[in-house]
Amino acid sequence: MIRIHLLEGKAFVWNYTDARQIREKHRIVGTLVGALARKPRQNVRMGLPLQLLPEEARLLVERGVATLLKNPACQPHGDDTGQGPSTLEDVATYQKGLEENYREQLRLAAEQRKALLDTLAERIAQGQAKKRQQKGEDGDPPSKPADLESTFAFPRESMMVQLPTERTQPGPEEEINCRVPSQDWPYAGQQGHELRYRVFQNLWQRGYYVTSGSKFGGDFLVYPGDPMRFHAHYIALCVPKDEPLSLCDIISAGRLGTNVKKTVLLCSVEQDGTAVYSSLQWSGMQ
Repeated sequence: MIRIHLLEGKAFVWNYTDARQIREKHRIVGTLVGALARKPRQNVRMGLPLQLLPEEARLLVERGVATLLKNPACQPHGDDTGQGPSTLEDVATYQKGLEENYREQLRLAAEQRKALLDTLAERIAQGQAKKRQQKGEDGDPPSKPADLESTFAFPRESMMVQLPTERTQPGPEEEINCRVPSQDWPYAGQQGHELRYRVFQNLWQRGYYVTSGSKFGGDFLVYPGDPMRFHAHYIALCVPKDEPLSLCDIISAGRLGTNVKKTVLLCSVEQDGTAVYSSLQWSGMQ
């Protein structure tokens, strides 16, 4: 069962296996929003957690492959003197593992530097001989250091550390019902969410990949295949069936779709839950 954690009304997946299964098996893309450990300031390539749209999370739950979970409010920790023997033993084991990891990385870094120096040895020797000639010095070149590890500096700040993205021993969790509105899941019963979900569900059932369309001014972007391989073909705008739509909005949507080479879909839902689509394409002046 895929575990979807709720935080302030947002749905997150922290487990890598679950995130991969969501995309490969269920055609749900989501958005990676976590910073990478080695490049925390860049925002081009992100990592876990995977944030899901409310519609994506609800679809997985209604298909019976996922569950919504809420962690209770964290309680303040006491001082370290109140820790039990098992906790102190785990800390000692963790510290020992860090030290072993550092020694291994130090050895590998020293070997890599030695291999690099070996490849440049001839060039270095020529440069040193040229300098000695310029200074008028004679004699044999200085000997090569015998022990590289004793002179090689590898700061602990440069050590690569594995950052866990989920708890190995989860604490108490509360399951949330997506059909009942609550502070953690406020979408249940909302007209806008119900409309978007019915459209999202229908497009997904037709075999499309559906993601957020906010960057193109729509509700969803609709792809014929995995977004890693295809461009979106449609921009989906969800509008209530009986709600009037101004001519300016229609023209703006049509021009936007033409400029980004996508077809705009005006999506509505009938009383019986059937999704209805109208496509817009800007033909221009003839």
